[in-house]
Amino acid sequence: MSPAAGARMPLLPGNKPVRRATVAGAVFNVSTSIIGAGIMSIPATLKVLGVIPAFLLIVIIAFLADVSVEFLMRFTHSGESITYAGVMRESFGQVGSVATQICVMITNLGCLIMYQIIIGDVLSGNGSSGTGHSGVLQEWFGIQWWNSRDIAILFTLVFIFLPLVLLRRVESLKYSSAIAVLLAVVFVGISSAMAIYAIFEGKTSNPKLIPSLDKQTSFFDLFTAVPVIVTAFTFHFNVHPIGFELGKPSDMISAVRISLVLCAAIYFSIGLFGYLLFGDAIMSDILVNFDKSSDSAVGALLNDVVRLSYALHLMLVFPLLNFSLRVNLDELLFPKKPLLATDTRRFVILTLALLVFSYLAAIAFPNIWDVHGISTRRDRIMATIMVFLAVVTSAIAISTNIYNFLGTSHD
Repeated sequence: MSPAAGARMPLLPGNKPVRRATVAGAVFNVSTSIIGAGIMSIPATLKVLGVIPAFLLIVIIAFLADVSVEFLMRFTHSGESITYAGVMRESFGQVGSVATQICVMITNLGCLIMYQIIIGDVLSGNGSSGTGHSGVLQEWFGIQWWNSRDIAILFTLVFIFLPLVLLRRVESLKYSSAIAVLLAVVFVGISSAMAIYAIFEGKTSNPKLIPSLDKQTSFFDLFTAVPVIVTAFTFHFNVHPIGFELGKPSDMISAVRISLVLCAAIYFSIGLFGYLLFGDAIMSDILVNFDKSSDSAVGALLNDVVRLSYALHLMLVFPLLNFSLRVNLDELLFPKKPLLATDTRRFVILTLALLVFSYLAAIAFPNIWDVHGISTRRDRIMATIMVFLAVVTSAIAISTNIYNFLGTSHD
């Protein structure tokens, strides 16, 4: 298990050894890596799948995530690599390593841009279309120059993102990650309280325990819920940065399992209570439902609390995704250089470049949806078919490789 040795532990400038991370810190960091913007889409999956299949799917995906991390850590500690891309290089060569780095960078950079767009929507609204809405700051203080989208996102970048992304160790983010997990729990608490109150008031309808195929829900619609839950458990790009700051490989496995149980409970709770609260009127983004339910003083207050807690949660998820994005970009551009944490100049330049680029992209593209509203039913069907074909062909290819590998092993 050579990569786990203390010599491979990231050092701060001056080659000063640092303390090992804690399991509790790893749990918070892994949980925050898991719970991102996708939490708002979980309730809609219960509407499509039904309560029981959705619960089973959450459990199955969490189990598969645990198995995949165990695979990843076992093969990592059997080799010499200490990064995700490094493990792919040992297994699939340079092409596999570069492909992994590009996929992680595209995914994480896209998330960072999307998070800033969502934060801008929550704080300052989105008036780019006829159906635009006001943000919390505009509702409280009116439309001012200082609560415009550009300024609100810039303020967030300078005073929240920048101090956090300048931290060189993932362990240093454990406190912000703990707050992020707490905010997710608060969101569950608010939703559950509102749902229980609605039950006593007789304002809820019986949830579907199994999927109901009708004019609104087709058989193929059931498959749209699967990627939502699968994506909601995506965190593997942060396994190595978090894991190699721990003392023992087994500590990371324990941290991941605790995090998966915690996140699965949060996902199912928000899904169930959100579905109970809004029923079949639940939207793909539950924030829209909260926005429509703010017709009273209490409803407006809860709506603001939910939206602000969600925005703050994303602000605290941002540095974790930025961490793995920065590491992969550095490893791709400077494969022969020493660890990024030991080179202050390179560290600062990459950090500032990623922040500036993601900010400009979030300002240039203020909407993550179909802004023109021109996608037709045929467009969506064709897109679904293309994605389906990609998944099927990939599954066949992977299955064939596994079959050939097992056949060769037996021979």
